Amino acid sequence: MQAWIRGTSLSARTAQGVFSLLSSVMNAAIDDGLIQRNPCRARSVRPPRPDKRKTVPWEAAAVDAVRAELSPRYQALTDIGRGLGVRQGEALGMAVEDIDFLRRVVHVRRQVKRLGNGLIFAPPKGGRERDVPLPASVALRLSAHIAEFPPVLVTLPWRALDAEPVTARLIFTNARGSAIKSNVFDSGHWHPALKAAGMVKSRENGFHALRHHFASVLLHDGVDIKALSEYLGHHDPGFTLRIYVHLMPDAADRMRSVIDKALSPEADGPGTAPAVTE
Repeated sequence: MQAWIRGTSLSARTAQGVFSLLSSVMNAAIDDGLIQRNPCRARSVRPPRPDKRKTVPWEAAAVDAVRAELSPRYQALTDIGRGLGVRQGEALGMAVEDIDFLRRVVHVRRQVKRLGNGLIFAPPKGGRERDVPLPASVALRLSAHIAEFPPVLVTLPWRALDAEPVTARLIFTNARGSAIKSNVFDSGHWHPALKAAGMVKSRENGFHALRHHFASVLLHDGVDIKALSEYLGHHDPGFTLRIYVHLMPDAADRMRSVIDKALSPEADGPGTAPAVTE
């Protein structure tokens, strides 16, 4: 077990998840009387530790630069990545019927997922559907994209290659009108756009960087961590906090901002706490 931990090429976060799942399987085996002890809990085994590197979100200029280098067919993908915080598979699986322009909300219901050499529709990661508010700026760019590249009916099996197929009018398809494979998009469009924008191809500069940018913008302007967690589709606000806590304005910054605002020439006077009545 320790040899696997030391030799794995998985990322620290992925290795931690695999180790946790394996430990749960071993506990179940103990309950069934198949083994006597859980090797994952041996004193000599040190569980994988999460990567302590802090997420460094892209600046708006970097997002704009990569967007400009993508072909018009794919530019709006950056708009929903940075404006809705969706994952790449969720963006590729977004259908026009998921966009409620009237109520200004996007229903994140599915993703396009690679399974072997094929593609399937699947629920969002963790099986958690969610609603994300639709900003007017994102709605305008989506509307323009839909007008230039009309949605296409795409049929894929649901959750397994041999499962019953379902159909959705996908907003993003390739030039042949088919669902987009994430690896094909990355190698054929995203990576060349990075290079043209003067950025290096790396894990940190994948499509997920748009999601980090989304989170950083919301936190900077005071959106609370619970709301952000719901928009991102995380299972627990604590998980969101662990990833983005270093991006949150600290207490000192908030204190300075509040006092500066209260004492500014435009203010009516120092703010006071409301009177408390018995």
